[in-house]
Amino acid sequence: MPKIRFTVSLEKSLLDRFDEHLQLQKYQTRSEAIRDLIRENLVMEEWSGNQEVVGSITMVYNHHERELSQKLLETQHDYNELIISTQHIHIDHDNCLEVIIVRGHSRAIHDLFTLIKSTPGVKQCELTRSTTGIALE
Repeated sequence: MPKIRFTVSLEKSLLDRFDEHLQLQKYQTRSEAIRDLIRENLVMEEWSGNQEVVGSITMVYNHHERELSQKLLETQHDYNELIISTQHIHIDHDNCLEVIIVRGHSRAIHDLFTLIKSTPGVKQCELTRSTTGIALE
């Protein structure tokens, strides 16, 4: 895809902070960082517009918690049209990490995330938002 050059005017203090950010994040050029910022913004627009998106829900829970595994399984079955894959990892004798890969409309995915996160016994839960890639073409 051809690249187009354009200029941006910024306050010096803002540019200085941006350059510090670039160094911390190991960007080689400002252009690379700006491309990533634009992409991140477009992905957030997809999620706020209830478009088809992909992502992952990652949770940690104690599998000894009474009926928790069954509740989580039932919730996943209720939203099976969104779930592409799951991976279950035994962290230690008590704790499990589960990653659920999802694809669907963002509101439905967020509903699933909210149900899982609010399930008593789930210690930690995160939703990672991503894109199908279409909006970034």
